Amino acid sequence: MQPQPAYLLHKRPYRETSALVELLTLEHGRVRAVAQGVQRAGSKNRSRLQPFAPLHVTWSGNNELKRLRLMESGGSASLLAGEGLLCGLYANELLTRLLPPLLPAAEVFAFYSALLGELPTPARRAGALRRLEVTLLETLDAEPVFRDLDERELDPQARYVYRVAQRHFQLADDPSGIDGRTLRLLAQGDWASPGLAGVAKSLTRAALAPLLGATPLRSRELMRQLAARRRH
Repeated sequence: MQPQPAYLLHKRPYRETSALVELLTLEHGRVRAVAQGVQRAGSKNRSRLQPFAPLHVTWSGNNELKRLRLMESGGSASLLAGEGLLCGLYANELLTRLLPPLLPAAEVFAFYSALLGELPTPARRAGALRRLEVTLLETLDAEPVFRDLDERELDPQARYVYRVAQRHFQLADDPSGIDGRTLRLLAQGDWASPGLAGVAKSLTRAALAPLLGATPLRSRELMRQLAARRRH
């Protein structure tokens, strides 16, 4: 096979000197593989196999769990710290949890790569995360459909609540709903606009919730802990 652009999403020790890795690849989506000898102190691949660093890899095997054959650096890792690092860990955890193995997801790969370039800049993080989340939801056929329950266009003068099970919107009974104008802007792909940040985050979180199930994301808990420390 031709070397595949890839990023490491997760790694854990396997046997004495190897590791089980989860990779996001350009053409094959999430790939689970054994990286043999990568835990050995003198291994060149040990320093290459780091989060947020572009790689080129090949693998072999007919089963879901592959064996890495080639691993080369594709460039320098994104230098992330603090909240930017936690956002990167969130993206990695989300893709590891939700993206089925070997499901082609070239657009997810593209938006993940773009995200790593945006995370060092605080003002760009939220929009880049929303674009990745929406692309993942589209890949899983689980994105919000910006129509009402009867498949009618949303009224910009009305207010709505999102019905997760139906993936559509219902007219709100009180003023606490989301205004239709905001939803129509999101429907046009305006996920990165600062003025829409709160609604965009609440919608993607609601859409992701049934896919994630009852097990909480560790990265979200770390983010809450960081926010609590900043308040004190």
